[in-house]
Amino acid sequence: MKAFCEECREFVNYNLTEKVLTGNAKGERCSYTGKEARCEKCGSLVYIPEILDYNLKALYDEYRKKHGIMSAEEIRKVPEKYKIGKGPLSLLLGWGKNTYTHYCEGHTPTKKYSDAIAEIASDPEAYLRLLEEGRDKIKPEAYKKSRLAVEDLLTVSDKLETVALYITHCCEDITPLALQKALYYVQGFGYAFNDTFPFSEDCEAWIHGPVFVSVYHRYKNLGFRPIEQAASFDASLLTTDEKAVCDSVIKNLCCYSGDVLRAFTHTESPWINARKGLASNEPSDRIIPKSAIGAYFKEVREKHNMVNLGGIKEYAMYMRDKTE
Repeated sequence: MKAFCEECREFVNYNLTEKVLTGNAKGERCSYTGKEARCEKCGSLVYIPEILDYNLKALYDEYRKKHGIMSAEEIRKVPEKYKIGKGPLSLLLGWGKNTYTHYCEGHTPTKKYSDAIAEIASDPEAYLRLLEEGRDKIKPEAYKKSRLAVEDLLTVSDKLETVALYITHCCEDITPLALQKALYYVQGFGYAFNDTFPFSEDCEAWIHGPVFVSVYHRYKNLGFRPIEQAASFDASLLTTDEKAVCDSVIKNLCCYSGDVLRAFTHTESPWINARKGLASNEPSDRIIPKSAIGAYFKEVREKHNMVNLGGIKEYAMYMRDKTE
């Protein structure tokens, strides 16, 4: 690729480098990591439209991060998540019909508007309330389609519910945080040993580790308090192999606190890779791909020579030593 150099007065090859730059975003000076293109012959800056676009986006991304404003990518995910058009969603939020579309196209929302989007992005129940309150603002077909989507998000599948109940039945004082990590390990080791994932649901890479959203909403009011032991559950929904994985996770991992298990997951590649580019305290609804979970736990089984499920004990001890 070549670009025109004003100094050399000809098209030249150029070198592209990353550099800390400064610019004005909404009247505020911001430093950001951008790119520079310089002529190979004389070293002068050369004009490349794509680089200017890249730097402008990097500048406003830094401004958004500094002020806790959602990125355009995150904003675009919300209508997809709830199966609703950008126009109807904008109306539900009490904005002009095209406002949400502008934000999806890259316009920077105010902090107030960003926070309103972030609330419904992370909380399907908050979105459901918004949908019910504003159902008269949108077409009936749009309401019905979105209502079904949010109900699916809030519904715990029979298998996931059964395993959650089984774990809470066997553990006297397990917290919602520890339960989430236990479910994640059932998903991972279930695939490593049985070549199939126990749960159809995806988990998300939240600040405190992997989270199954529907289970989170079931127990979120408990905060850090223990979950009441389940009196009964339908064990017939679990295969012999699935129950064996659950039993090993309960025995070898649920003996640790939620904080310890969180530390485990924070050193494992599926969660780390899903949160690349995010600050440690930045909320996210990014999916941890099942493919990443499966590959990681298959590798764990091979690396730690796990002949059977008893190997989970050695892995837990290894992780404890690694994170202490």
